[in-house]
Formats: sequence, structure tokens, C-alpha cells
Amino acid sequence: MNRRQIRVVGAMLEREPGRYLITQRSKASSLPLLWEFPGGRVNEGEQDVSALKRELLERLGLDVNVGDQAMATRHEYETYAVDFVVFHCTPKDAAAEPHHQRVNDHRWVALDEMGQYQFPDADARTLARLLDLDM
Repeated sequence: MNRRQIRVVGAMLEREPGRYLITQRSKASSLPLLWEFPGGRVNEGEQDVSALKRELLERLGLDVNVGDQAMATRHEYETYAVDFVVFHCTPKDAAAEPHHQRVNDHRWVALDEMGQYQFPDADARTLARLLDLDM
């Protein structure tokens, strides 16, 4: 089977030391109400960093500084495959709170608390790899 390929970027958005933003997918989205690292799809011809900044502004109203790549992974679902790249990010305004423009909810959590939330498979694999990182 020839799977559709989707490139997705995500943010390890750290506001205070050791606390990262996760967002809950909307009820109307695919994989509804699961938690994920904020981000979204990369449009054709778009660079990863530009896509990540655009998605965070559109979905959450947050302007961010995008740093180094934290990791990359690939996950194959039944009908499509996701190339998922995660970047370290910081908000340009440390006091800014996310708006729920295109998400259901958000939380600022430590990496060791993320196991309390249900993530889609691609994010869960990313999280498992991140927990093994010496941060």
C-alpha cells in the first residue's frame, strides 16, 4: 500500500525550566481530544521553522523563538505516514498564555508528568524518546 506522507512539526515549548506546553486536540479533529506537542502540518514549499511559527500563531496565538531540533521520528498509521520533527522553542513573551483558537485545552507539564495524558502514537513515540534524553 502506498501511504500518504505528511510532514508535521512540533514544539517542545518551554516557558519555565522543565515545564513544557502540551495541547489537547479539538473534538472535531482526527484523533480527537488526545494530547500532543503543539504544532501542525508543513505546507508544500514551506520550511519547518516557518511552519512551526505559523502553526503556533494560528492555533494558540503564541509568537515563539524556534531553537535547535530536539528530535525527529517517523510513524506509520494505517493509511498515512507522519514524519514528525520536534524543535526546542521558547515564547517571545514569557507571560503570554495560549489562546484556544484551534485546540480544546492546554497544560504546562514536566516531562515526567506527561505519562498522565493520552497522546497519539506519533507523539507517544516522540515522548518516549525524549524521556530517555539527558536534558
